[in-house]
Amino acid sequence: MKKIFLALAIVSFSKTYAQYWANEDQYIQNFALYAVEEMQKYKIPASITIAQGLLESSGGQSKLARQGNNHFGIKCKEDWTGPSMRHTDDAPNECFRVYSSVRDSYEDHSKFLAYRKYYRKLFTLDPKDYKAWAFGLKKAGYATNPKYAYILINKIEKYKLHKFDDDTTPQSVYATLLTLYPDLYSNKEFMAKANAQNTENTIAANDNNTKKVSPTVVVPYKQTSYAEQVRRRDAIEKNANDTWQNVLVRNHPNGDRKYIIVPLATNVDFLAQKYDIRGRRIMRWNELESANIPANSIIFLESKSGEGNVSTYIAQQGDTMYSIAQKFAIKLHRLYQRNRMDEGQELQIGQVIYLQGRKPKN
Repeated sequence: MKKIFLALAIVSFSKTYAQYWANEDQYIQNFALYAVEEMQKYKIPASITIAQGLLESSGGQSKLARQGNNHFGIKCKEDWTGPSMRHTDDAPNECFRVYSSVRDSYEDHSKFLAYRKYYRKLFTLDPKDYKAWAFGLKKAGYATNPKYAYILINKIEKYKLHKFDDDTTPQSVYATLLTLYPDLYSNKEFMAKANAQNTENTIAANDNNTKKVSPTVVVPYKQTSYAEQVRRRDAIEKNANDTWQNVLVRNHPNGDRKYIIVPLATNVDFLAQKYDIRGRRIMRWNELESANIPANSIIFLESKSGEGNVSTYIAQQGDTMYSIAQKFAIKLHRLYQRNRMDEGQELQIGQVIYLQGRKPKN
């Protein structure tokens, strides 16, 4: 991971509402994090999401974006029950979705692609092949502009958005932003928010008098002095601690169940101490077979549901029954039962996975 001692609060982004952005670079700086978060959950390339947001919202300045927080031009469709607004697009006075925040717009964009049959083939593509995704979106009918795919590709390559496809954590996003936009180092507002968050985290850490379990830190061996080894160890530990301080407890769409995305490889004991939950409960709620937890794992901090919040899901490349159970906050044994599968049975790419009800008998 790129080493930067920066813990910019995610919440600072979520406080923006229906604002103007002076240019597309500022749009990227504000919303790249959302795109990467959605990529982790739904496997839609962050570069594609950012490029679509730039294009569909005119860099956040369109009427739909400013008045409805709709950054992807998503129309109401037959299943929309939320607030809406009228806007002339392909036809006069069409119905478009309205969101309470930009983050909600990004989340709904992911669901719009993931849960509709027209876009199923997209999820068999390499998530880092942004060109294939761009042409796939056009072929699936996302937009009527015949040059839509080429416009997306142009924006991705112009702003080097493909670099965000390699990011997995908020800190790696900020590292990429600072690489693309080094002037952010001298941005007083940007750095003030970062420093303020660091201060809050330090105070919170000092107020916690309980014995803490430190995250496991591996220091690469290099023949050098003992003092240098200690310095390098301390630097790596500080970077790991900064990363954990930046982890948000999120609410899953399936019943608002609390969960986190683990930024670094860790273990159950560390999470139990950090979140004041018994380790065996974390093991049971997440159906863990080992106390060791890999980076980027979805870990629930309460029990999952017996069913999903949507009816079905199309298995994508890299999916397992366990990863789907975590993605949709559904108990693994119930997922096997709903799909009439034996526990441990493997799924196939493109297979319809039932999250509600049961798979029909053949």
